[in-house]
Amino acid sequence: MKLFHTSDWHIGKLVHQIHMTEDQRHILEQFVELVKEEKPDAIIIAGDLYDRSVPPVEAVELLDEIFSKILIDLETPILAIAGNHDSPDRLSFASRILKNKGLYIVGKLDKEIDAIVLKDEFGPVNFYLLPYVDPAIVRDVTGVKEIQGHDDAMRWVLEGIKKKMNPEERHVMVAHGFVIGTETLETSESERPLSIGGAEYIDAQYFKDFHYTALGHLHSPQKVVWDKIRYAGSLLKYSFSEVKQNKSVTIVEMDSIGGVVTRQVSLKPKRDMRRLQGELKALLQPEIYQDCNVEDYLMVALTDEGELIDAIGKLRGVYPNVLRLERMTTPRQTGIEKISAGKDHHQQTKLQLFEEFYTKVTDGDFTDDKKEIIAKILNQLEVEERGK
Repeated sequence: MKLFHTSDWHIGKLVHQIHMTEDQRHILEQFVELVKEEKPDAIIIAGDLYDRSVPPVEAVELLDEIFSKILIDLETPILAIAGNHDSPDRLSFASRILKNKGLYIVGKLDKEIDAIVLKDEFGPVNFYLLPYVDPAIVRDVTGVKEIQGHDDAMRWVLEGIKKKMNPEERHVMVAHGFVIGTETLETSESERPLSIGGAEYIDAQYFKDFHYTALGHLHSPQKVVWDKIRYAGSLLKYSFSEVKQNKSVTIVEMDSIGGVVTRQVSLKPKRDMRRLQGELKALLQPEIYQDCNVEDYLMVALTDEGELIDAIGKLRGVYPNVLRLERMTTPRQTGIEKISAGKDHHQQTKLQLFEEFYTKVTDGDFTDDKKEIIAKILNQLEVEERGK
C-alpha cells in the first residue's frame, strides 16, 4: 500500500501580517498533481488543516476545492485528524456523511477508537485516527483520574487500541503531538506549544507496535527513533526559523507484512522564505539579486554602522516582501537596556516572555507559584481559542 503522509497545512495562516492563502493554493495544486502522478492508495493529514479554530472564508473554500479534486476527481481516500490549531467541532461536522465519499476526518476523541480499514492486494490495513486533545479531555472521556500530562493521555489511549489489534494484520497510527525519543528533534517558532508550563512530551516507545505512525505538529520532516515513526512536516515554511528545512511530502510504501520504505518528494513554493545579511548598499546591487527570486519572503539583517534613512523602503523597492528588518549591533552600539523583549524573543514561549517582562518591571523573582498561575491562564486561553 502506498500512502502520502502530510501534516500542518495551516490553511489561512498569517505570517508577519501577510496572508499565505495564495502561496498555499500554489503548493496544494502541486500536491494534487503529485497525487495524480503517484496514485497513492490514501492520503494522511496528521492535524492542523487550518491555522486557527475559526478559519477565514477563503481558507475553507481552498480546502473544499483541494479535497474535492482529490476525493471526486482522483478518487483517493483522505484520512485526517484535528491538530491543536483546529476546532474539533468544526472539523467533525458531517464527518459520517463524508465517509461515503472517502473522507475520514476525526475532530473529537471518542471513548472507543475503531479502526478505519482500507484494503490492498495483501489484505486489510487498519488506520487509527487520534486527534489532538488536551489531557483534561482524555481524563473526562476515559474516566481515568490519574491522567495528568500528554504522556499519560497518549499511553492510556494507545493501550486501549492495542488490546483490540489483530497481530496478523497491519496497523497505522495517525496522531498529533510532541513525540520524542533519545535524540533532539528540530522545532520551529511557528509551532504553538501544546502545554504552557507543563509536560507536552510523549514517549515514542508507545508507538513501536504500529507498522507506521504518521505524526503532525513539528514542522520539519524527521523520524523519531525509528523510520516507521515520522513527522511529515509542513508543506510551506511559516517562520524564519524554518529557512533551512526542506519541505516535502512523505511517501510511505508498505509491504505485505507491514515493512515500510519512506521517501520525501519536495514541492516548489511560489515564494521561498530566506535570510539576507549585509550592508544596505550592497544588497541593492543588481549582481546580488539578479539570480534570485526577489519576490521571496525575506528577513534582512543589516550590518551598516550609523544611521540609515528609510532602509525598509529602499529594500522593498527591490525586495517587495521584506517581512523583518534587523540591525546587527556591536557592543559599542548597544545602549542602555530598555524594558523590551530581547533579540531572541521570536524563539521564546509566552510564559518565558512574561517572565522576562515581570522581572524587568518589578525587579523581583518570578517564583514557581506565580509561574503556575500564569501558565494556567495561558493554557486556558489556548483552549478557548480552539473553540472547546
